[in-house]
Amino acid sequence: MSVTGPLVGVSAVVVRDGLVIVGRRKGSHGAGSWAFPGGKVEPAEDPREVVARELDEETGLRALRIAPIAWTSDLLSHGERTLHFITLHHLVDIAPGEPIVREPDKVEDWRWVACDEIPEPIFAPAASLLATGWRPPRRRGAPPAPPQE
Repeated sequence: MSVTGPLVGVSAVVVRDGLVIVGRRKGSHGAGSWAFPGGKVEPAEDPREVVARELDEETGLRALRIAPIAWTSDLLSHGERTLHFITLHHLVDIAPGEPIVREPDKVEDWRWVACDEIPEPIFAPAASLLATGWRPPRRRGAPPAPPQE
């Protein structure tokens, strides 16, 4: 097995009224799975800037506040090789608006769903975040719920 990495990725966990935005991936590793908006961190990039950029590029939404949640380590199949990703998950407050598909070659559609109702299959980094026990805050401005022990 050929493993590439570790690579660093980010996810933008956008929460509104207890729901999160997820999109069905296409054309890459994890195709067909449901994931938070996000992408790969390039050398010398600040992860929070990547979160804001990827959120805008993928959904047209503008990040107002970005706060780290947790990081996960995942092995993702990509053809004949495996990609090792460290994903830095971020809680993101957004300006008013609805997500739109701005990169149709990468994402089929965006949906607002409850964290515990994300459709299967769930993209490995998102599933790993949920496996920590993290769930969105219940009210606006509340800190993220700590992982369950």
